[in-house]
Amino acid sequence: METLSNKDIKLIRSLREKKFRDELGLFTVEGEKMVAEAKDSGLEIVMTVRRDEVGEAIMERISACSSPSPVLAVVRMPAPASHPASGLCLALDSVRDPGNMGTILRLADWFGVDCIFASPDSVEIYNPKVVQASMGAIFRKKLIYCDIAAKCAEFRAAGLEVLGTFLNGENIYKADLPAEGLIVMGNEANGISEAVSSACSRRLTIPSFGGGAESLNVSVAAAIVVSEFRRWK
Repeated sequence: METLSNKDIKLIRSLREKKFRDELGLFTVEGEKMVAEAKDSGLEIVMTVRRDEVGEAIMERISACSSPSPVLAVVRMPAPASHPASGLCLALDSVRDPGNMGTILRLADWFGVDCIFASPDSVEIYNPKVVQASMGAIFRKKLIYCDIAAKCAEFRAAGLEVLGTFLNGENIYKADLPAEGLIVMGNEANGISEAVSSACSRRLTIPSFGGGAESLNVSVAAAIVVSEFRRWK
């Protein structure tokens, strides 16, 4: 692309807002690696913009990053996914921070988590900060927005455990963990909601060995928990 019309610039800038991403079914990715991941994923690339073709000033106008990347792509969202109550999955109850969501996608990719479920009030997966923090995992992992309490019930009905992470619970380092099931992570400030708590079959905790910090960041906690599950696999 050698030129970029004002209409194109307006469209790309509008994708910083969720309402326009939802309306148009489009989102943006930035950086050579991320754009290459998008192309390899098989998703439709609607537009690719390169800094050396349009100039620094245009890239600064359209980029959602603090330092404009050399390349940006507009990508069409995939069709909504589905996943049965099977495998080792994560459930996110009101996880709001984009950095946490992106990091959780990345660790789910690393540890081979089968699917991620998120409550509707969790941060949107196509938020530019989530996309960038995922480091390409957004193109490899399924994330499905749904009623988490209902999803917990679905897993339990399938004979699988639903294991919530709490400040008080069974020591995860001493627990006998299943190879399959649903791991529930809670909101950054308030933890797992009451409705979802009551739907869990077991309560797990990561014990503190220092005693200074009140709690762990949710993405850090998710990494520790999933790692323990894989150790038992």
